[in-house]
Amino acid sequence: MTGAPKVLAETAARWRPAGQCEVCRGWQQGAVCAACTARFAPPRLRCQRCALPTAHAVARCGACLHEPPPFERAVAAVDYAFPWDALVGALKFAGRVDLAAPLAQMLAGAVRRAGGAHAGTLVVPVPLAAARLGGRGFNQAWEIARRVATDLGLDASAAVLERVIDSAPQAGLHRQQRLRNLHAAFAVAAASRPTLTGRRIALVDDVVTTGATASEAARALLRGGAAAVEVWAVARTPEP
Repeated sequence: MTGAPKVLAETAARWRPAGQCEVCRGWQQGAVCAACTARFAPPRLRCQRCALPTAHAVARCGACLHEPPPFERAVAAVDYAFPWDALVGALKFAGRVDLAAPLAQMLAGAVRRAGGAHAGTLVVPVPLAAARLGGRGFNQAWEIARRVATDLGLDASAAVLERVIDSAPQAGLHRQQRLRNLHAAFAVAAASRPTLTGRRIALVDDVVTTGATASEAARALLRGGAAAVEVWAVARTPEP
């Protein structure tokens, strides 16, 4: 019986309570069943720089060749479309923090498929302004980021990057308007500069739409001393 406790512990770690799939409502273990994951989250060719879908395997799409973003790599698990848009919305606006775990698991898998994470990478969430954080009660990017970091064996911190300007909502704005809206919105916390200096940062968000938020946050991290920045997002909004 010497090995029994270990076997029981491993079995418990693998077990997940049965419930309904968030997409098809079928009974299974986990938030999204394997059939729905295979149907709605198939692997896609993406630009390695901005994570937009591409027709061919390329390191950079035409837009990134013309105007490279400040981050070195972007990874996205899925397109921002059915059913993932509903799950992300439920996490953010309906307080479904339980959905952060399956979304983080999908993102961690996408990072592995994209070549994995560099050793020593520090995982940092895109921060919310204080008023929005207070109203929502949590930062959905941090709920995802800390779980991804645990899955990949990386350090994570929600104290490195701050949102110092509570800009207007981004919805409905095109990319240039979003960039102007976010100008100087982020800053590295002074106390975190020693932690940040010389490190590669994985900046995590729930959705990347135009890349304006990710770009502005990446610039702030680089100004604060980061050696390089990657962007990891659960979902990427395809171009119209």
